[in-house]
Amino acid sequence: MRIIAGKFRSRHLKSLKGLSLRPTSDMLRETLFNILGPRVQGSRFLDLFAGSGAVGIEAISRGAISAVLVENHPAAVRLIRENLASLEIKSEARIIATATAPALEKLHKDRAAVFDFIFLDPPYANRNDYELTLDSLAASSLVSESSILIAEHSKKSPLAKSIGGLEQFRLLTQGDAALSFYRLA
Repeated sequence: MRIIAGKFRSRHLKSLKGLSLRPTSDMLRETLFNILGPRVQGSRFLDLFAGSGAVGIEAISRGAISAVLVENHPAAVRLIRENLASLEIKSEARIIATATAPALEKLHKDRAAVFDFIFLDPPYANRNDYELTLDSLAASSLVSESSILIAEHSKKSPLAKSIGGLEQFRLLTQGDAALSFYRLA
């Protein structure tokens, strides 16, 4: 697994072996960031169910001013820390080592600024995580009318076109994966 573009281009990231961690593929990450384009520059990025941290780290590499990486699996949190350390990323990244719901509550309580992009990639089998997380974000102060929320999921398990106050405005499939893009209705 490697960083696709930006200041850390071609640098390799570690991934956990033997666990159910399914990192977003290099090709899908490249497609995602090609779609987001230059809007990533100067943005605030939230990576939920961060796994290896590859998506949030790619955002930083492409010029995001900050990325918050949320992950509750202790081995994956250690992996994110190792990946950030190997790239000497310090102030641009924040790790919240807890489940997504408490992390969102913490960010809300801390009065975190609105995120430009929110990416979520729970385990494909955890269908409820998609709807619960998107529904929670729809009512959150972390999301504005200009925020884009992206959910990676199995193409065999499409997500609803409307969740809470969010509307899907784009669906992209690549291999077995799909990306659903949402914004406030």
